[in-house]
Amino acid sequence: MPPSDPAHPPNAPPGLIAPSSGHSPFARIALPTAFPASSLLRGQGAHGEHTSSPYVTDQPRSALNERFGGAEYVPPHLRQHHHHASSSSSPAGGTGARARAGTGGSEQGQAQGGEPRGQTLEEMYSAPENTLEIEVRDPRTQEFGRKMYTDYEIICRTNIPAFRVRYSSVRRRYSDFEAFRDILERESQRVNIPPLPGKVFSGRFTDEVIEQRREGLERFLQIVAGHPLLQTGSKVLCAFLQDPSWNAANY
Repeated sequence: MPPSDPAHPPNAPPGLIAPSSGHSPFARIALPTAFPASSLLRGQGAHGEHTSSPYVTDQPRSALNERFGGAEYVPPHLRQHHHHASSSSSPAGGTGARARAGTGGSEQGQAQGGEPRGQTLEEMYSAPENTLEIEVRDPRTQEFGRKMYTDYEIICRTNIPAFRVRYSSVRRRYSDFEAFRDILERESQRVNIPPLPGKVFSGRFTDEVIEQRREGLERFLQIVAGHPLLQTGSKVLCAFLQDPSWNAANY
């Protein structure tokens, strides 16, 4: 007589799933007496016909691995022999995966059939080829005799060769922006120069008005400085952004 299985006591009622150790977090569920084992593998349609389950397949693992881009399936008891056979068939100049890893991951990232590859660490963390950051900040209201005006600091960070330096800081007032825009329109007939924020005749030195003008001037500079035709064809663009001694009379 075969020994009794503690997970399935002989006196347990039919259709009852018993826990193996009594510590299972799942509740025991009473199943119907006539519960065909085949229903676990295939679903049943509305009229009792069997339909294929999306979770069950009769394909061998090697076929699935090949379909999803994996290597050929090797049984566990043959893996050591398969590893020695594949390593011995590698060329003498470099041992398989170790030789490919030494190329900086370029071969590893290349997929078969010309499919796109992932980025390498060098590509992920290196500086972009072309960067340009324009920031207008730190508005200051100045007194010039009986008149007052507000000027702004322009910060430019870039590695584009068209600009003279990578980092610059200059101060410009609103009238400088007006002269700069007029020069751009004369220089560049093919580029539509965006408008400046409008003039303010009352309350122009309040914090709210100054901040609105600062935002408008920053958007204006970001548009014109990022235009490739102005970067290569304008003589005044880089000077206005980076030359502290810029003078509109020279253009």
